Amino acid sequence: ANRRNNEAISTRIRVPDRLICLDDRIQGKYCQNLATDIGDFTLLRRDGLYSYHLAVTVDDAWQNITHSVRGVDLLDSTPRQLYLQELLDLPAPAYAHLPVAINHNGQKLSKQSRAAPLSRQHAGRQLWQALRFLGQEPPDELKTGSPAELWIWAGKHWSMNRVPRVDGIEVPETPLDASG
Repeated sequence: ANRRNNEAISTRIRVPDRLICLDDRIQGKYCQNLATDIGDFTLLRRDGLYSYHLAVTVDDAWQNITHSVRGVDLLDSTPRQLYLQELLDLPAPAYAHLPVAINHNGQKLSKQSRAAPLSRQHAGRQLWQALRFLGQEPPDELKTGSPAELWIWAGKHWSMNRVPRVDGIEVPETPLDASG
């Protein structure tokens, strides 16, 4: 780690006072002025680990990632990654930020919020619910279908244009139910 007077310090990057924009495939045009909206951000943490922003930027380029589909909770971090891609002369993937389901407390459904795991017994129903949450319109008769049947349907009928545009994390109309 970087040290000053035997104290670990982080390394930050100075950001420009200008808009950095992306045309997100789902959310549309999104712009951010890093200087006024975010400020200088960390590249190397005090503990000697590289920041998420630097790591994901370099990793995506190293793996030749051309499209990045992730949760809308990461949309506001994307301009930082675009700025790093620009500085490092790395290609920028096309981005699509999906709505994120939350629980009744407003927390993102995840291991971190101790969301119930998906059930093998109800996997088809849960996949049907997830497709509905993402704006797709699987037929009611597939509610009791197998995951394989739903994946086949989704592969044939998926439309990115039907994925809802959101301002942030949102509660699904019908909660994604682990019990089925």
